[in-house]
Amino acid sequence: MRYGKFLAEGGMIGFVAPSFGVNIEPYRSAFENAQKRWKRQGYRLDLGPNCYAGEGIGISNTPEKCGRELTEYYLSKENDCLISCGGGELMCEILDHVDWDAIAKADPKWYMGFSDNTNMTYLLATICDTASIYGPNAAAFGMKPQHQSLKDAFALLTGARKTSDTDLEPREPERGNAAQDICPAFTVSGYPKWELEGKKDEENPLAGYNLTEKKVLKLFDGRSDTECAAAASDGSFSMTTGTRIPETVFEGRLLGGCVDCLVNLLGTCYDRTGDFLEKYKEDGIIWFLEACDLNVFAIRRAMWQMEHAGWFRYVKGFLIGRPLNGLEPMMNLDRYQAVLDVAGRKGVPVVMDVDLGHLPPMMPMITGSYATVRVCGNDIRVDMELRP
Repeated sequence: MRYGKFLAEGGMIGFVAPSFGVNIEPYRSAFENAQKRWKRQGYRLDLGPNCYAGEGIGISNTPEKCGRELTEYYLSKENDCLISCGGGELMCEILDHVDWDAIAKADPKWYMGFSDNTNMTYLLATICDTASIYGPNAAAFGMKPQHQSLKDAFALLTGARKTSDTDLEPREPERGNAAQDICPAFTVSGYPKWELEGKKDEENPLAGYNLTEKKVLKLFDGRSDTECAAAASDGSFSMTTGTRIPETVFEGRLLGGCVDCLVNLLGTCYDRTGDFLEKYKEDGIIWFLEACDLNVFAIRRAMWQMEHAGWFRYVKGFLIGRPLNGLEPMMNLDRYQAVLDVAGRKGVPVVMDVDLGHLPPMMPMITGSYATVRVCGNDIRVDMELRP
């Protein structure tokens, strides 16, 4: 696994729009405020030609132009890392116009984004053996005040090591070319509350997260579908002993993203998941998954599809985010059983309602890193090691 160099003080941040751009409010104002913040911090900015474009269908521009921008900016020596402007709907259509061979041969570079950007973060790992950050898109960094999760995500780009909710150690002096020589591990933790309904709109483009809901983790550890269902209301629970779990720890390579995008890639020429799994089978895989448009039945079908494609072999655990469109049950199926019909039978920990995805805040995940996950009651900690 390859890792990019960290963003140095005064470095150049590149921005691309392989999915939606920031041509409309509230995203435009939020992105412009984020730029002001980064400039005040001393960073230089390199905006791609599609950042403010709005000519595409479900993406910023034509698939050809989006693919060309993504390739050129990844290969560019001018910028030091890339942050996607936003998510969207049809980033998959640009994949034929991305030069994956050139990216795989180029010096690794950090790329950060989420949602539709799974088409890049996931394929960087599985096709190019290059780590990426599944984290906030650029416009989110313009909020006032900036949530801790945004600081955590940017800390990954700069190489700062998170030591507490408020303290970040400065980046260590560079001792070599490999990122793991600079800062071998990062820690992220969950956040106390999450946003069910946001206040950001055209009139309030810089609004921060509207944190009204208390985070309540659900930890399942067992094989029985009915037992998992019975434990859903009891939080951390062991299927084998029937008692509360003091602490659950599991390790493996982080892999995942937005399920909407993942099942769309499954079975295509871009699906190199099998090769990735075999390469890292000794480490095992921790799947982090979250959903956007999928309802509970679509999530259950997606889990079935990924299982039957062999994606969950060598699994060591699951981290499941709160689904944007799948919070409410349908026809006696809730979001837990939508996942547990497959994941609950693997005999590995399944942590649900994790701070991942479209209902913020979200813990940034380094796709491709080697992670140790610790869950105790309502607390979760993910230590991510930049292991080759």
